Amino acid sequence: MERKPMTLAEKLYLPAIFKGMGITFSHLFKKKPTVSYPEEKRPFSDVFRGLHILNRDEEGRERCTACGLCAVACPAEAITMEAAERQPGEEHLFREEKYAAKYEINMLRCIFCGLCEEACPKDAIYLTKTFAPANYGRKGFIYKKDDLLIPNPLTDPEGYEKAKGTIGTGIK
Repeated sequence: MERKPMTLAEKLYLPAIFKGMGITFSHLFKKKPTVSYPEEKRPFSDVFRGLHILNRDEEGRERCTACGLCAVACPAEAITMEAAERQPGEEHLFREEKYAAKYEINMLRCIFCGLCEEACPKDAIYLTKTFAPANYGRKGFIYKKDDLLIPNPLTDPEGYEKAKGTIGTGIK
C-alpha cells in the first residue's frame, strides 16, 4: 500500500490546530448550557414526575388503605409498607378499617415510572412536580410516611393548598 507523502503544513499539524481552534471559538459565542441551580430553575416537561406524596381527603384523613397495590406495581420494589387495623377511637384519622402503619419509599431505587400512582384505587399516592433534593447519606433518601403525607387541611390549610399545587394531576 502506497502512502501519500505529507505536506509541510500537515507535518506541522497546522490544519488540525486551526480546525480545533475554530471549533473552540465557535463554542465561545453559543448559549451556555449550565444552570445556576438554586437561583435559576431548569424548565421541566409537563409530564415530569418528581417526589411522591401521600394524599389526604378533605376531612384530613389519610386516603391510603394499605392495600399494597402500589408496592406490587413498583418494578423497582422501592415501596415498603405494613398494614395495621384501626383501633377504636381513631375514626377521625383514617377512612377505612386498615391503614398503612409503615410506609417507606426508597428514592435510590425508585425509577419515577408512575405505576404506583396508576395502581392506587384510592388516589392516595401522587408524583409531584417537585425535584428530588440531594442528600449526603443513603438514609436521607428513604422517605417515611411522615415525610410523604401532605399537611392536614383542617389544621394547616396553607400547607395543604401549597402541597395541592405541586401535584401533577390534581387532588381528587
